[in-house]
Formats: sequence, structure tokens, C-alpha cells
Amino acid sequence: MQGNKNDDIIQKRHVKRIIYPIIIGLGVVAYLLQKEFDIELFSLIEFTWYSLFFLTVSFIMMIIRDLGYIVRLRILSEGDFSWRQCFNVIMLWEFSSAITPSAIGGTGVAVFFVNREGLSLGRSTAVVMATSFLDELYFVIMFPLLILIVTGSRLFAIGVDPGEDILSFTNEFFYFAVIGYIVKFVFILLVAYGLFVNPRGLKWLLLWIFRMPFIRKWRYKMNQVGTDLINTSRVFRTKKLSFWLKAFAATFFSWTAMYWVVNFLLLSFFVVNEHFMIFARQLVMWIMMLVSPTPGGSGFAEFVFTRYLGEFIPVGFAVVMALVWRLVSYYPYLFIGAVILPRWLAGTFSGIRRRRQRID
Repeated sequence: MQGNKNDDIIQKRHVKRIIYPIIIGLGVVAYLLQKEFDIELFSLIEFTWYSLFFLTVSFIMMIIRDLGYIVRLRILSEGDFSWRQCFNVIMLWEFSSAITPSAIGGTGVAVFFVNREGLSLGRSTAVVMATSFLDELYFVIMFPLLILIVTGSRLFAIGVDPGEDILSFTNEFFYFAVIGYIVKFVFILLVAYGLFVNPRGLKWLLLWIFRMPFIRKWRYKMNQVGTDLINTSRVFRTKKLSFWLKAFAATFFSWTAMYWVVNFLLLSFFVVNEHFMIFARQLVMWIMMLVSPTPGGSGFAEFVFTRYLGEFIPVGFAVVMALVWRLVSYYPYLFIGAVILPRWLAGTFSGIRRRRQRID
């Protein structure tokens, strides 16, 4: 019965929710284009083999990003997942993240994906928590480092003279970034506490939350999840440092490749001089997107791109580059997930039925 409920949830998202982020994102782009579009400017752009080369490299960066995720899942599952299973889970995970608000993400559904590929529910929860922990650890470490390297005035002083060494607290992007960073920092503390310090305390918190009347019927399931989580946490805590270093290295390469996408997209058409600043602002952009209420940050991402990276792009081209960026880094997951999801659901649930028939 639980499997059927999850199946219904995913199926509903399959068709309807894929449309919402596309409409929102393209709507914002259309609005911004009608304000900034100048056909004469685009006549100055020449699409050459040089352009094609760097566009290809930008797609390669996305592939490296996904390969990093796949390798990390293979490490965290301790080889219990095949490479094909890791690919399916990551693509479906990205799909679910693309159709849910950035503030929610696809983590909850990811537990379902991992569980249906063969891990126990508690171990699936622990693996997903570990991936989230590593992702947020990257942000928590890199954000203050980038502020020290490029200075806060250059990161946030949009529209202010770059020569002024003043942190612009009046800029809305500063507050978006700080709020997003605080949320990530608190999250990483909770996950670290649950995985490495006191999993029993996390189990108690789950059971306390599931005392609420409208979710009380799942309290027994949460008790089992908590027990499995304790057992898996015990295993994770015994892992050598090399295990976590390898998992974090995969995370580092994955996110770093993701942030180089815009650099190569800009190189396809323009001369770029401040590569590291563009990289730093992209990381801050993703922290900001945490507070976006729209699916996959649609609309908000395009708007922030034009405002936050606009100074590195010739006037009039920022909106178009925001659209190209999303076409490379976001929309493919909507369509890949839409293709994989029906086959994956059919395969996993037919496998479950076969196993139940053999038991009966």
C-alpha cells in the first residue's frame, strides 16, 4: 500500500509539475526580454567554432557534475548499487529537485528512490542524509573562503563602484545569501549530530514529530526508520577518514564543475576576465536560491542571474544568457527525468510484485 501511495505521488508530479517551472522560468525571461531586448545588439554576435567548443565544454561540466554525484552514491552505498542504479537514482533525484521548490528540494523523494533500489528505509535515509551533509558542507566551507578571497564588497556591492571597499548591506542579495547560509549551517549541524553524535536523539525527535494527529499513522514506520538509522549511523561512524574524503572529493568536483558552466557559456560569446569572481557569485546564487518558493528556483534564478552576473555580460545580453544557462543546467533534468521515471516505476514495482508472489 505504501508503495502505491508513493507511486501516485511521483506520477502526479510526472506530467503536471514538469510544466510549472518551465512556464515560470520562461515567463520571467519573456518579461525581462521585452524590457531589454535589442535586435541590433544580437547582430554583433558571431557564432563560430570557438563558440561551439565552449558550449560543448559547458555541457561537459554538467556531465562531470552528474558523474561526481554518481560516484558519491556508489561510495556511500558501499558498492551495493550498480553504476546503472546510481545513474537512475541521481537523474530521478535531480528531476524531483527540479519540480519542487528550492526550499524543499528533492531529498524526501530521494529516500524513496534509494529505498526502491534495494536499501532498507533507514539506510536509505542515512545515505540521503549523508549526501545532503556533504553538499551543505561544501557550501559552508566555500562561502566564507570566497568572502575572504574576493572580499564581501565585490560579492554583494551590485551597482556600487568596485573601487569602494564597502560591504553593501543595503543590497537585497546580501540578505538572501546570509539567510540561505544560516539555514544550511543549522541543517548541517543537525545532520552531523544525527549521523555521527546521537542518532538516538534524532530518532526521538522523529517520533516526537510523528505524534501529531495528522501524521501519527506513520509513527510506527518512523520507529523502524529511526532504528535503521541508528544501525547505519553506527556503521558510518566506524568508516575511515579516507571513506569520507573520497565522498567529499566527489562532492567537490561535482559542485565545482557546476559553477564553471556559466564561465564557459560566457566564453562562447564574450571576452571574460574575472573568472574567479563569476565562480564565487554563482556559489552565492545557489545559496540564495534556497529561499526560492518556486519549483527548481524557476523565475527567481533567471532574475538573480541577470542582476547578480549582469556586470560581466555586455548590456542587453544578460537575460538571453540566463535562459541559455538554464537550458544547459536545469531543463535537461526535467526531460531526462520524464523519460526515465515511467520505466523506472514500472520496473521497480513489477520487481516488488514478483518478490511478493515468490514469498506467497
